[in-house]
Amino acid sequence: MKDSLDVISVEYEVGDKRDPINFSQERKWVMTLVACLFTGVSAAAASSYNFGFPSMTRDLNCTDFQATIGFSVFPLGFALTPLFTAPFSEEFGRRPLYLVSGVGFLAMHILLASAKNINTVVIARLLGGAFGSTGATMVGGTIADIWQPKQRGLPMSLFALSAIGGTGLGPVGGAWIEANSHLQWRWIQWFQAIAAGVVLVALVLLMRETRTSVVLTSIAKDLRKRTGNERYMARIELERPSLKSLLIISCTRPLYFLVTEPVVTSISLWVGFAWGVFYCMIESIVPIFSHVHNFNIGETGTVFVAAFLGSLLGFCSNFHQERVYQRSVRERGPEARLTWARFAGIMFPVGMFVYAWTSFSRVPWIAMTIGIVIFIWATFIIYLAAFTYLADCYGTYASSAIAAQSLSRNLLGMAFPLFTKQMFATLTYQWGNTLFGCIALLMVPLPWILFYYGPAIRARSKISQRTMER
Repeated sequence: MKDSLDVISVEYEVGDKRDPINFSQERKWVMTLVACLFTGVSAAAASSYNFGFPSMTRDLNCTDFQATIGFSVFPLGFALTPLFTAPFSEEFGRRPLYLVSGVGFLAMHILLASAKNINTVVIARLLGGAFGSTGATMVGGTIADIWQPKQRGLPMSLFALSAIGGTGLGPVGGAWIEANSHLQWRWIQWFQAIAAGVVLVALVLLMRETRTSVVLTSIAKDLRKRTGNERYMARIELERPSLKSLLIISCTRPLYFLVTEPVVTSISLWVGFAWGVFYCMIESIVPIFSHVHNFNIGETGTVFVAAFLGSLLGFCSNFHQERVYQRSVRERGPEARLTWARFAGIMFPVGMFVYAWTSFSRVPWIAMTIGIVIFIWATFIIYLAAFTYLADCYGTYASSAIAAQSLSRNLLGMAFPLFTKQMFATLTYQWGNTLFGCIALLMVPLPWILFYYGPAIRARSKISQRTMER
């Protein structure tokens, strides 16, 4: 605690166990795993939904396109909600937002499972994405709160594994539930509701507050209550702007970064395109494998094991990326995060071309899954690099930079599936995926340019300069 003429500033003592960065290793890992569980369940909910289309369109008397809207609005909720959650996190803390989101996520799956019409489904999916977004957007902040920068590599790669691996595993369960005539689309959502309930219980029992400003404010309030001395104040209580100001900053700064910061713009377009193609692939695997190789609904869902394998390869390759980062960060700075991302830029179009030109009945189905593995491996690396590189580049402004790429990524994830079927009907599976591969090929130089010229690009940015000065 530091005294001044007017207030007694409440701060952590050295080694203070109330400081989230000083939590025990056991507590840190438990909280990290609970947060990643929320991420994985939310990701699985995003991708398992469309495997219930056959029974949903029958039961609700709706079209495939109407059902696809329910698929697309989930990432729309992911895209927009972070702009509003950041100020509330600053004001009230991370734990209350986790709990509110957990309750809302569970409620939306119950509503979805009992829906009587497609309009209810679409609304429940939109709100489910909004509540589920906390399992993606706030986990990085939680990890940053409790782990030192040099320790964040493994927790962040677990987070990415949960996000992309969960998206891969969700369809496996959803497809076989749909294949069972006694279960089908409603039980896909009931099982998701059960998983959401498990997440909520884990959040209530195991998640602790990790935002330093909120913890210190709570300590100051407790001291004022116990001592009767109103001079005890956390610094943030004196400096915190109004909630209205926080909302304005949270909604405008990511858009400003997206338009004015070349590093944010380029990374956001790259990861956004990869995410959009990822969602197109989720939407297209069923018709491709069912038409080309005569797979039934359960078998097409099992194909998504390839997506999990690609995520697992990405997770394993990140161990090498972390070793390279530790060795070269002093020399290269944040660009040391892009070592593997350079090769992911090449793997991305390669995976798409393999997926495109093995989609013939005369070619064994395993060849297409190899293309999926390569593509998902690349997507995992791109996704993780987007978070870690922007966090290193923008420091105190990292949340705005990451929110910008999240907005771009999820808006494209929303938009791409809406034209998937029409595109493949016009171009065929081969040429439609080749088009994606060619666009990805144009983006290959991007991580290489940032790797070698990133410091010079950031030197022209006033915001980045301000961050480096700190």
